[in-house]
Amino acid sequence: MTLMQLVTALTPVLAVLLFLVLLRIPASKAMPLSFGLTALVAYYFWGIPLIQLTAATIQGWVIALSILNIIFGALLLLNVLRVGGVLDTIRSGFIGISPDRRVQAIIVAWFFGAFLEGAGGFGTPAAIAAPLLVVLGFPPLAAVTLALIGDSSPVSFGAVGTPLIVGIGQGVPGITESELRTVAVTAISIDIVVASFIPLIMSILLTRVFGANKSWREGLQLWPFALMAGFMFTVPAGLVAYFIGIEFPSLIGSLVGMATMIFVAKQGWLLPVSPWRFPSDPTVNRTLIIPQSDRPLWRAWLPYVAAASLLVLSRLPSLPFKQALQAIQWDLPHILGTEISSSLTPLYLPGTLFAVVACFSCPAFEISKQHAIQALQRTWLSLLPATIALACSVPMVRIFIHSDINTNSLNSMPVELANLAVDNLNTYWPLFAPYLGALGSFVAGSSTFSNMMFSSLQAQAATTLGFPSTLILALQVLGSNAGNMICVMNVVAAAAVVNLTGKEGQIIRLTLLPMLIYCTSIGIVGWLLSRLYI
Repeated sequence: MTLMQLVTALTPVLAVLLFLVLLRIPASKAMPLSFGLTALVAYYFWGIPLIQLTAATIQGWVIALSILNIIFGALLLLNVLRVGGVLDTIRSGFIGISPDRRVQAIIVAWFFGAFLEGAGGFGTPAAIAAPLLVVLGFPPLAAVTLALIGDSSPVSFGAVGTPLIVGIGQGVPGITESELRTVAVTAISIDIVVASFIPLIMSILLTRVFGANKSWREGLQLWPFALMAGFMFTVPAGLVAYFIGIEFPSLIGSLVGMATMIFVAKQGWLLPVSPWRFPSDPTVNRTLIIPQSDRPLWRAWLPYVAAASLLVLSRLPSLPFKQALQAIQWDLPHILGTEISSSLTPLYLPGTLFAVVACFSCPAFEISKQHAIQALQRTWLSLLPATIALACSVPMVRIFIHSDINTNSLNSMPVELANLAVDNLNTYWPLFAPYLGALGSFVAGSSTFSNMMFSSLQAQAATTLGFPSTLILALQVLGSNAGNMICVMNVVAAAAVVNLTGKEGQIIRLTLLPMLIYCTSIGIVGWLLSRLYI
């Protein structure tokens, strides 16, 4: 691989960092520039035929449609509940748990986000949790940043274990069920040490960036509650992975943790005397005003409970719903005669299920036809900027992935980069293995895709360098979780649902440091464990 080919392989990452993060160009403009530059250098320097570039682009558009489906469904449900006044009741309920904004952030972004990840995954958590935080009165930038950071550790198991069962299972042909379970248990064991600190990081970031005093100390004051919240997810999830299986650790861990920490917060245990709040919050006697609502809280939560239940029921292979929803499938086999194929199952997508719940919510909450139309119009108007960004970012990623067909006898760009890293890092590979997983999620938009892309290479590197393959694969899984915080497609989707389109670069700048801390910590723990085998 020549120097120019190396630069070409790095172009999708460098272009996004340059245009989106450094130059702060909105994603609706930055991603077309990144896509155009990537396609250009891929054609001239990597030697990818034009027909391969076109087929990869078409596949990217199909995948972009599935992401837009999630954004549309999440936005429609949110807007319907907003015009029906349902969100005011939910807001009252959360403030009734605790007026402390740090506590609310942990419960919504960490626990509820983990529950949504375990139920549906694929971008759902940030798209739902972020607008809920906005409803509670969080600044939109704080809401989307916290939602993305919170949706990290739970991604290991995702929707009924998909990142492991599909990602690692298909990425490493021949891996046994026992080995897959070992990878899962190893990953969550490391996460108990590392990810349990994520709620504390969220608290610190909230007070440092969005507080009136710009204080680290105000975030650290919550450390007893934040650390307990971290362990109350990771430990139950680990026990489920070890004793039950890899399908439901995120789902069960989040429910156990959320129920426990809501009780703790209501009792005022482990909390500072004075609740922390935003400068704009109305106060009475040093506590937030709790809006009154004549609607029962349980009834207000029914749409989200219904949405999560539909996601779970539709993803269990033992039930008939999954097969029925997947019966309608739009296939694009061998696009333009290449080996690239794509498909779309419209009824099975999470956004479709959200839209169904939104439709049933209209009569359930006596929402007028006029208000329902307003909600639909508001949803469509919010989709345009995200559509432009995704229509360019996803094809760019597919070109990156499908670059193995070229005139220069090269592997695909990600594989060539990974091989170069493995060849030069040798015994220090456990320190850097998580970053390869994060790179996969950053560009591919999914932990599952990252695991499918790199897990075989990670396993080969482990064998060559004398490390247990299950340990290195666990580091791959955890790194792909970290990459979720800065994944362009997740950022674009989450920004769209809180009206922050154009601020994607600012979001990534805020989530980049937590991602680096998470990846580095995982790598250090992994490297220390690897010393036991050398």
